[in-house]
Amino acid sequence: MATDFKSIPIIDIGPLLSKSDDPDMGSDPGVAQVVEQLDLACREAGFFYVKGHGVPDPLVKEVRSIARKFFHLPYEEKLKIKMTPEAGYRGYQRLGENITKGVPDLHEAIDCYTEIKPGRYGALGKPMEGPNQWPQHPPNYKELMEEYISLCTELSRKIMRGIGLALGGSPSEFEGDRAGEAFWVTRIIGYPGVPDANNLCSEAHTDYGLLTLVNQDDDITALQVKNLSGEWISAPPIPGTFVCNIGDMLKIWSNSLYESTLHRVVNNNAKYRVCVAYFYEPNYDAIVEPLDFCIQKSGGVRKLGKSVYGEHLVSKVQTNFA
Repeated sequence: MATDFKSIPIIDIGPLLSKSDDPDMGSDPGVAQVVEQLDLACREAGFFYVKGHGVPDPLVKEVRSIARKFFHLPYEEKLKIKMTPEAGYRGYQRLGENITKGVPDLHEAIDCYTEIKPGRYGALGKPMEGPNQWPQHPPNYKELMEEYISLCTELSRKIMRGIGLALGGSPSEFEGDRAGEAFWVTRIIGYPGVPDANNLCSEAHTDYGLLTLVNQDDDITALQVKNLSGEWISAPPIPGTFVCNIGDMLKIWSNSLYESTLHRVVNNNAKYRVCVAYFYEPNYDAIVEPLDFCIQKSGGVRKLGKSVYGEHLVSKVQTNFA
């Protein structure tokens, strides 16, 4: 459960990544140190920064730069990839079209997901079927984002191997039927600059899945995380890092040993802010329920019920769209 943390820890995950596919990674002293830090961060805050992540800095910056170029295009151009239910909830959302906790968000966005071929998951997958809608302008948007998403997927897989160890399980706890074919979600978000102390751009919420990687502008502090006392703690941008947080599905699998923490976005800066959020999720059809060893570690009491990830995702997506 989140504590009264006052800041968000920074973890150098380089030692974890270097051994992430070693069957004996858990016995490596460097890995053990990272795992201990991951466990503490997930228990105390549910948020942490990672450095030494290996995603090239020029690419990290370019995905924000190309997003900014898109958001500055005429409205008519952006509407060419307008999100609709018929498009599998993929594409562009105008300002105020995304809903969080019943309140329109003060941002615009492009939403994209792992592409689902018709019929793959039957009725469970039907609402999310279809290809992503990528902008034609700026050029090479699709290619750039697919490269970035591929690297984020591999990075997240390796971090989750560390989190498996942190919980007291094996590195492969979140592979196979759980997240061996991890679904991913990417939201490319633009927040207009409005210098107002009450400029709440995204209402307080938790994330749906396992692990989120946040790539935010280097010069604007807007992301805030709620601690146990109800204080909002800023997560300022730190160059060379991703902000990471855990989601609802990891909360269930961990039997609440790790909590998905409430967070929000408040942009009081006059500048336009860009954030690219990558979400690493379970397999689309995964059945998510507390792991036996996590139940034992939490007093033998099962605290949470069962969820099917695809059902959880669809229920959220269909109520987050105006």
